[in-house]
Amino acid sequence: MAGVTVERLVTSGTFALDGGVWDVDNNVWIVGDAEEAVVIDAAHDAEAIADALGGRTLRAIVCTHAHNDHIDAAPALADRTGAPILLHGADLPLWKQTHPDRAPDGELADGQVLTVGGVELTVLHTPGHAPGAVCLHAPALRALFSGDTLFAGGPGATGRSYSDFPTIVDSIRDRLLTLPGDTTVHTGHGDTTTVAAEAPHLQEWIDRGF
Repeated sequence: MAGVTVERLVTSGTFALDGGVWDVDNNVWIVGDAEEAVVIDAAHDAEAIADALGGRTLRAIVCTHAHNDHIDAAPALADRTGAPILLHGADLPLWKQTHPDRAPDGELADGQVLTVGGVELTVLHTPGHAPGAVCLHAPALRALFSGDTLFAGGPGATGRSYSDFPTIVDSIRDRLLTLPGDTTVHTGHGDTTTVAAEAPHLQEWIDRGF
Protein backbone atom coordinates (compact mmCIF):
# COMPACT_ATOMS: atom_id res chain seq x y z
CA MET A 1 0.00 0.00 0.00
CA ALA A 2 2.94 2.33 0.56
CA GLY A 3 3.16 4.92 -2.17
CA VAL A 4 -0.27 4.33 -3.72
CA THR A 5 -1.77 7.58 -4.93
CA VAL A 6 -4.98 8.80 -6.54
CA GLU A 7 -4.44 11.12 -9.50
CA ARG A 8 -7.07 13.02 -11.45
CA LEU A 9 -6.72 13.89 -15.10
CA VAL A 10 -9.47 16.03 -16.65
CA THR A 11 -10.17 15.42 -20.33
CA SER A 12 -12.69 17.11 -22.59
CA GLY A 13 -14.97 15.85 -25.35
CA THR A 14 -18.64 15.13 -26.00
CA PHE A 15 -21.37 12.97 -24.52
CA ALA A 16 -23.90 11.65 -27.02
CA LEU A 17 -27.10 9.71 -26.29
CA ASP A 18 -30.70 9.65 -27.54
CA GLY A 19 -29.84 11.99 -30.40
CA GLY A 20 -28.34 14.75 -28.26
CA VAL A 21 -24.69 15.84 -27.99
CA TRP A 22 -23.20 17.80 -25.11
CA ASP A 23 -19.71 19.15 -24.38
CA VAL A 24 -18.32 17.59 -21.20
CA ASP A 25 -15.25 17.50 -19.00
CA ASN A 26 -14.52 14.07 -17.52
CA ASN A 27 -12.46 12.95 -14.56
CA VAL A 28 -10.03 10.15 -15.40
CA TRP A 29 -8.76 8.53 -12.21
CA ILE A 30 -5.35 6.85 -12.05
CA VAL A 31 -4.76 4.72 -8.96
CA GLY A 32 -1.39 3.13 -8.35
CA ASP A 33 2.19 3.34 -7.18
CA ALA A 34 5.49 3.96 -8.97
CA GLU A 35 5.33 0.61 -10.75
CA GLU A 36 1.71 -0.10 -11.71
CA ALA A 37 -1.70 1.53 -11.97
CA VAL A 38 -5.29 1.12 -13.03
CA VAL A 39 -7.23 3.71 -15.01
CA ILE A 40 -10.84 4.34 -14.08
CA ASP A 41 -12.80 5.68 -17.07
CA ALA A 42 -10.60 6.24 -20.13
CA ALA A 43 -12.28 9.38 -21.43
CA HIS A 44 -11.59 11.25 -24.66
CA ASP A 45 -7.76 11.34 -24.85
CA ALA A 46 -5.75 8.11 -24.83
CA GLU A 47 -2.50 9.97 -25.41
CA ALA A 48 -2.96 12.26 -22.41
CA ILE A 49 -3.83 9.29 -20.21
CA ALA A 50 -0.80 7.34 -21.40
CA ASP A 51 1.41 10.36 -20.73
CA ALA A 52 0.02 10.63 -17.20
CA LEU A 53 0.83 6.97 -16.60
CA GLY A 54 4.45 7.52 -17.50
CA GLY A 55 6.39 4.27 -17.45
CA ARG A 56 4.01 2.45 -15.13
CA THR A 57 2.43 -0.85 -16.09
CA LEU A 58 -1.29 -0.42 -16.68
CA ARG A 59 -3.07 -3.37 -15.08
CA ALA A 60 -6.61 -2.58 -16.19
CA ILE A 61 -8.88 0.00 -17.79
CA VAL A 62 -11.95 -0.04 -15.58
CA CYS A 63 -15.21 1.38 -16.97
CA THR A 64 -17.70 2.61 -14.37
CA HIS A 65 -20.34 2.46 -17.12
CA ALA A 66 -20.52 2.56 -20.90
CA HIS A 67 -21.73 6.04 -21.78
CA ASN A 68 -19.50 7.11 -24.64
CA ASP A 69 -17.75 9.91 -22.76
CA HIS A 70 -16.38 7.39 -20.25
CA ILE A 71 -15.19 4.78 -22.75
CA ASP A 72 -14.35 6.53 -26.02
CA ALA A 73 -10.57 6.37 -25.46
CA ALA A 74 -10.54 2.88 -23.90
CA PRO A 75 -9.72 0.81 -27.03
CA ALA A 76 -6.88 3.14 -28.07
CA LEU A 77 -5.43 3.06 -24.56
CA ALA A 78 -5.74 -0.72 -24.47
CA ASP A 79 -3.99 -1.03 -27.83
CA ARG A 80 -1.20 1.24 -26.63
CA THR A 81 -0.64 -0.45 -23.26
CA GLY A 82 -1.92 -4.00 -23.62
CA ALA A 83 -4.18 -3.52 -20.58
CA PRO A 84 -7.59 -5.23 -20.52
CA ILE A 85 -10.82 -3.25 -20.64
CA LEU A 86 -13.24 -4.28 -17.90
CA LEU A 87 -16.99 -3.51 -17.97
CA HIS A 88 -20.10 -4.85 -16.27
CA GLY A 89 -22.00 -7.06 -18.69
CA ALA A 90 -25.29 -5.21 -18.26
CA ASP A 91 -23.77 -2.21 -20.05
CA LEU A 92 -22.81 -4.06 -23.23
CA PRO A 93 -25.74 -2.58 -25.20
CA LEU A 94 -24.43 0.92 -24.42
CA TRP A 95 -20.83 -0.12 -25.14
CA LYS A 96 -21.82 -1.37 -28.60
CA GLN A 97 -23.27 2.03 -29.49
CA THR A 98 -19.74 3.47 -29.27
CA HIS A 99 -17.56 0.47 -30.12
CA PRO A 100 -19.62 -1.98 -32.21
CA ASP A 101 -16.55 -3.85 -33.46
CA ARG A 102 -14.50 -4.08 -30.27
CA ALA A 103 -15.75 -5.91 -27.17
CA PRO A 104 -14.41 -5.37 -23.65
CA ASP A 105 -11.80 -7.90 -22.53
CA GLY A 106 -13.46 -8.92 -19.27
CA GLU A 107 -16.58 -8.45 -17.18
CA LEU A 108 -16.85 -6.72 -13.84
CA ALA A 109 -19.05 -8.34 -11.18
CA ASP A 110 -20.42 -7.14 -7.86
CA GLY A 111 -17.96 -8.02 -5.11
CA GLN A 112 -15.04 -8.55 -7.47
CA VAL A 113 -11.72 -7.31 -6.08
CA LEU A 114 -9.05 -5.63 -8.20
CA THR A 115 -5.62 -5.10 -6.67
CA VAL A 116 -3.03 -2.49 -7.59
CA GLY A 117 0.04 -1.60 -5.57
CA GLY A 118 -1.25 -3.79 -2.77
CA VAL A 119 -4.51 -1.83 -2.50
CA GLU A 120 -7.82 -3.60 -3.02
CA LEU A 121 -10.62 -1.98 -5.01
CA THR A 122 -13.96 -3.71 -4.57
CA VAL A 123 -16.53 -3.51 -7.35
CA LEU A 124 -20.00 -2.35 -6.23
CA HIS A 125 -22.76 -2.79 -8.81
CA THR A 126 -24.80 0.42 -8.58
CA PRO A 127 -27.35 0.48 -11.42
CA GLY A 128 -29.58 3.44 -12.12
CA HIS A 129 -27.56 5.87 -14.22
CA ALA A 130 -26.87 2.88 -16.44
CA PRO A 131 -27.77 -0.81 -16.00
CA GLY A 132 -24.17 -1.89 -15.54
CA ALA A 133 -22.92 1.10 -13.58
CA VAL A 134 -20.36 0.25 -10.93
CA CYS A 135 -18.41 2.06 -8.24
CA LEU A 136 -15.02 1.05 -6.86
CA HIS A 137 -14.41 1.13 -3.11
CA ALA A 138 -10.85 1.27 -1.80
CA PRO A 139 -11.10 1.12 2.01
CA ALA A 140 -7.33 1.46 2.52
CA LEU A 141 -7.45 4.79 0.68
CA ARG A 142 -10.78 5.84 2.25
CA ALA A 143 -11.87 6.35 -1.33
CA LEU A 144 -14.84 5.61 -3.55
CA PHE A 145 -14.76 6.04 -7.32
CA SER A 146 -18.39 6.70 -8.12
CA GLY A 147 -18.48 7.26 -11.87
CA ASP A 148 -21.78 8.99 -12.60
CA THR A 149 -23.74 7.30 -9.79
CA LEU A 150 -23.09 9.94 -7.12
CA PHE A 151 -21.86 13.52 -7.45
CA ALA A 152 -21.24 16.42 -5.11
CA GLY A 153 -24.86 17.48 -4.65
CA GLY A 154 -26.85 14.50 -5.81
CA PRO A 155 -27.31 11.39 -7.94
CA GLY A 156 -26.31 11.05 -11.54
CA ALA A 157 -28.82 11.87 -14.26
CA THR A 158 -31.60 9.38 -14.99
CA GLY A 159 -33.58 11.16 -17.69
CA ARG A 160 -32.21 9.23 -20.67
CA SER A 161 -32.33 5.71 -22.10
CA TYR A 162 -31.18 2.81 -19.92
CA SER A 163 -31.55 4.86 -16.69
CA ASP A 164 -34.00 4.80 -13.78
CA PHE A 165 -34.36 7.18 -10.85
CA PRO A 166 -35.75 4.77 -8.19
CA THR A 167 -32.96 2.33 -9.04
CA ILE A 168 -30.17 4.88 -8.62
CA VAL A 169 -31.66 6.00 -5.30
CA ASP A 170 -31.66 2.40 -4.07
CA SER A 171 -28.06 1.96 -5.21
CA ILE A 172 -26.89 5.09 -3.44
CA ARG A 173 -28.85 4.37 -0.25
CA ASP A 174 -27.92 0.71 0.04
CA ARG A 175 -24.42 0.55 -1.43
CA LEU A 176 -22.78 3.96 -1.00
CA LEU A 177 -24.25 5.85 1.94
CA THR A 178 -23.54 2.82 4.14
CA LEU A 179 -19.79 3.38 3.68
CA PRO A 180 -17.78 5.27 6.34
CA GLY A 181 -18.60 8.96 6.36
CA ASP A 182 -14.99 10.01 5.82
CA THR A 183 -14.87 8.15 2.49
CA THR A 184 -13.82 10.57 -0.25
CA VAL A 185 -16.06 10.26 -3.31
CA HIS A 186 -14.10 10.69 -6.54
CA THR A 187 -16.74 11.45 -9.15
CA GLY A 188 -16.93 11.06 -12.92
CA HIS A 189 -17.33 14.81 -13.45
CA GLY A 190 -16.68 17.82 -11.25
CA ASP A 191 -15.54 18.05 -7.67
CA THR A 192 -14.96 15.35 -5.10
CA THR A 193 -17.21 15.04 -2.05
CA THR A 194 -17.59 12.71 0.93
CA VAL A 195 -20.18 10.18 2.01
CA ALA A 196 -20.87 12.29 5.11
CA ALA A 197 -21.53 15.39 3.00
CA GLU A 198 -24.07 13.64 0.79
CA ALA A 199 -25.86 11.28 3.19
CA PRO A 200 -28.09 13.88 4.90
CA HIS A 201 -29.65 14.91 1.57
CA LEU A 202 -31.01 11.58 0.35
CA GLN A 203 -34.62 12.37 1.24
CA GLU A 204 -34.38 15.79 -0.44
CA TRP A 205 -33.31 14.11 -3.68
CA ILE A 206 -36.18 11.66 -3.45
CA ASP A 207 -38.71 14.40 -2.75
CA ARG A 208 -37.73 16.46 -5.79
CA GLY A 209 -37.02 13.49 -8.07
CA PHE A 210 -33.48 14.76 -8.54
